[in-house]
Amino acid sequence: MVIKLSSIGLLACLSLTGLQAQELNTLTSQEKKDGWKLLFNGKNVSGWHTYGSKNVGSAWQIDQGALQLNVPNRVGNKASNGGDLVTDAVYTGDFEFKVEWKIERFTNSGIFFFVQEEPQYKNIFDTGLEVQVLDDAIYEGAAENKHRAGDLFSVANARVRELQPVGGWNKVHFVFKKNKLTVSLNGFIIQEHDLNSLEWKQRLATSKLKDAPISKGRYSGRIGLQDWGSTVWFRNIKIRQL
Repeated sequence: MVIKLSSIGLLACLSLTGLQAQELNTLTSQEKKDGWKLLFNGKNVSGWHTYGSKNVGSAWQIDQGALQLNVPNRVGNKASNGGDLVTDAVYTGDFEFKVEWKIERFTNSGIFFFVQEEPQYKNIFDTGLEVQVLDDAIYEGAAENKHRAGDLFSVANARVRELQPVGGWNKVHFVFKKNKLTVSLNGFIIQEHDLNSLEWKQRLATSKLKDAPISKGRYSGRIGLQDWGSTVWFRNIKIRQL
């Protein structure tokens, strides 16, 4: 009897695991009705290209249904065969975006919004607003610096940082609606900003984005994933226009 119950339990577990794997990088019927679109199909890099190029570096790979930047030896800058990825599509107007990310120890990466892929902006970070993806152990013991996980890089600290341990999946929900910006991480609201407010404009003016298009009120563009020379994974990337 014990053997039979154990077997049934094992089969149920395997069935659940298979179901979860099938649900990766897919949309539910309700999500489809609500207008969500997948930005990553779990199989290839269709819909993406390297910032400033038409190709995708070989360091960007597919790993068990996730989009992985594979950098076996951290380099502290861009991988030689990597590069920042941006969407082929340009997004204007209100939208919401979801993604899950996973890191290894000392990973440094980010998710960019409002990226203008134009010749005068050499780097993706010269133009896009970055939600930091990071192993905060990098800054252990250091003063607050607007560089930790969930921070808007150089612009605003996250309210809270309820992160999964290294190797766990973290969920980001980014909403841009009626000039209001809200970012949630693992179910906690970590950023809320009125983009018309004096406070926000002052934040931009004293940040590394003071010369970026968003400092002039240009909130449109591509979405990007950063290569900063360390391994990172992304999956369940989706967007919908509001």
